[in-house]
Amino acid sequence: MSTRIAFLKGHGTENDFVIVPDPENTLDLPPAAVAALCDRRAGIGGDGLLHVVRSASHPEARHMAPEAEWFMDYRNGDGSIAEMCGNGVRVFARYLQHAGYVTEGDLSVATRGGVKSVHIDKAGDITVGMGRALLPEGDVTVSVGERSWPARNVNMGNPHAVAFVDDLAHAGDLYSPPPFSPASAYPDGVNVEFVVDRGPRHVALRVHERGAGETRSCGTGACAVAVATARRDGADPAVTGAPATYTVDVPGGTLVITERPDGEIEMAGPAVIVAEGELDTEWLERSVR
Repeated sequence: MSTRIAFLKGHGTENDFVIVPDPENTLDLPPAAVAALCDRRAGIGGDGLLHVVRSASHPEARHMAPEAEWFMDYRNGDGSIAEMCGNGVRVFARYLQHAGYVTEGDLSVATRGGVKSVHIDKAGDITVGMGRALLPEGDVTVSVGERSWPARNVNMGNPHAVAFVDDLAHAGDLYSPPPFSPASAYPDGVNVEFVVDRGPRHVALRVHERGAGETRSCGTGACAVAVATARRDGADPAVTGAPATYTVDVPGGTLVITERPDGEIEMAGPAVIVAEGELDTEWLERSVR
C-alpha cells in the first residue's frame, strides 16, 4: 500500500461513507480493509466505502470510460461489493466537485449498475438519474418476529423488497436481515424497506441494507419505495403519460423521487463532505492480516 492514503468522510441524508480517492486504481482494498475502515468503533465509520477511480483505470469500468470519466467502486460496510448506491452517487459527485474535478452542472458517473447521469444544482442539491426500475414477477414475503407482510419486488440495479406496514416500529431493530421467502427471489440477499404513509404522495421508510444493517437512508431504496407506492396507488407514468413524484422521508432526511413517463427515475437530495485526512497505513495493513 501507499505510505500516504488520503480519505474523506461524507453523507447523503445521513447515509455515510468513507471516501478513498484513488484515480489510477493503485490501492489494494480487500474486504477486510474496507470493513475495518467502515467500523464505527475501531475505524473511521461508515455505511459503505466510495473508492474513487477513473473508469479507464479499473477493469470493471473500462468499457464505460467513453461515457463517464469516473467510476464509483462502491463497497458495503462489511467489505462486500455492491452494484449501486444512490446516496453514494450523490456523495461521490460532491467529492468530485470538492476536489475540483467537476463544477456545477451535468456529469456522468460509472457504476456497476451502469452509467448514471448526475446534476449538481447551484442551490446545493444533487439529482441522480437512477435508471429504470424492474418489477420481477412472483409473490414475496418478508417477516419480523411473528409478523409477515407481502412485499413488492423492485430492482434498481440492486434488489429491494418493499413492504407496507402500519407502524415503522414493526420493522424491529433491523440489525440482522429480515427473513424473506421464497429464497429463490433474492439469491444474493436483498435490501428490505418498511413503509408507512405520511400524506398524498408522501411516505416514510426504514431500511435494512445488505451488508450494512439499518441505515439512516438508502437512495435506491427510496426509489424502489416510490415506484412500489405509485403502483399501489394505481399510478404508472408509462400508462398515464404524467410523471409521478413522491416525497420519501428517511431517518436521515428527505429525498424527492420522480418517475418519468419514459421509465427513468430521478432522485434529488443533499450531499455533504464533513471531513478529510490521512489513514494510518500501519493500522490498515494490520487490519488485513
